[in-house]
Order: sequence, then structure tokens, then C-alpha cells
Amino acid sequence: MWLVEGHGPLEVRGTGAVGRVLIAHGAGAGQQSLYMNQLRDALAREGVQTLAMDFAYMQRMQREAKRIPPPPIDRLVEELSQWCDILTHPRGGTLWLGGKSMGGRAASLLAARGQAAGLLLCGYPFHPPARPDRLRLAHWPDLTCPTLVVQGTRDPFGTREEVADYALPQCVKLHWLEEGDHDWKPRRKSGRTQAELIEEGAAAMAGFMAAHCESK
Repeated sequence: MWLVEGHGPLEVRGTGAVGRVLIAHGAGAGQQSLYMNQLRDALAREGVQTLAMDFAYMQRMQREAKRIPPPPIDRLVEELSQWCDILTHPRGGTLWLGGKSMGGRAASLLAARGQAAGLLLCGYPFHPPARPDRLRLAHWPDLTCPTLVVQGTRDPFGTREEVADYALPQCVKLHWLEEGDHDWKPRRKSGRTQAELIEEGAAAMAGFMAAHCESK
């Protein structure tokens, strides 16, 4: 664990044999949630190094032990951009960015500015639940970096049937986790577990990242 003055803790996990990614959390749970811990462990086993930070509002929530809503998405994008500047200085260049739900949305908005080598999006919030008309894709035509979305087929923020109708950029690839919800939890009758889907998702992300790093 590293403490970055003025920004907060940064936890580094994995050796990075495949590559490294700055990964952001979702709206309601930080990096110490069970999902984020399992995902980062699974990525480490696949050779992906994760650089995990908590947004400032989440750090405050943890200090005060009370629920605090996230700020407007533009503020999160700016905060993520500051982390990128810190982690790439003094060598320059760009990082792979990733995130769960809201964190992935912030990462994609930053990538649309050309500030990412690639994107790994876990449970992307294509729209709010039960509001399929409110799409969060206005910035996606500006994406040019390799982008992988790992999504549960039952995700209320964007099911497989809904996403099939979207005109996504050519740089975007999808990996569907059968029976998974927004946290990649399958229904019991599927015979699978959340841990298995997290392992599958991490393997897909590592393979995608490795393929694009090798092609450069």
C-alpha cells in the first residue's frame, strides 16, 4: 500500500507480466469490497498488475462510516486524470484504465479524450436500471483505444439483448458472462458461482490485454 500525498492510498497487486491497469471502483463500494478484492486477485493470477485507488468521496465515506453519494461524473473523471498524471510521471505515456460500473464509466470518459492505452470495463452502466432510454454512450464514438467490456448477460444496466442493438465502435469487444448480474452473480440454478465468473472475466481481460500489448 502506498500513500500518495493529497490523493490517498494506492494498492498495487500482481507482478504485471501481462501489463498493468489503473482500476476504479463502483458507486457504492470501494476497493475493499469482496467483488473488487476477488477481481484484483484473479487479475494478479493472470499476470495483470492492478493499481487500485478509492475516489475521494469513498475515502470520506470510509472515514466517517456513513453513506455518501458520488459527486458528478465529471469530477470523478478529473480525479482519475490526476491519478494517471501521477502514475505516468516522469516517464509519460498512457496507462490502461479499467473500472467497475461507475468507475468504468469514468475511465471510458477519460479514454475518450485520448488518455488511455486501453480499457477494461466490468459491468458497464450502459443505462440506469429500468431506464433503457437513458444511454450513457454519447462519448463512445470518440473511443479509439482497445476496449473490452465484460458484462453479465442479466445485468440490469445493459443486458445482452439490449447491447446487441447498440452501434458500438470497432475498437470495442464484448465478453458475456452467462447468467451474471451487475456483480457477476449467477442464478443458483445455473450451477455456477460468482467466483467462477470473476475468474472467467479476469482471464478474458488478461487475454485481451496481452493480445494488444504484443501487437504493439
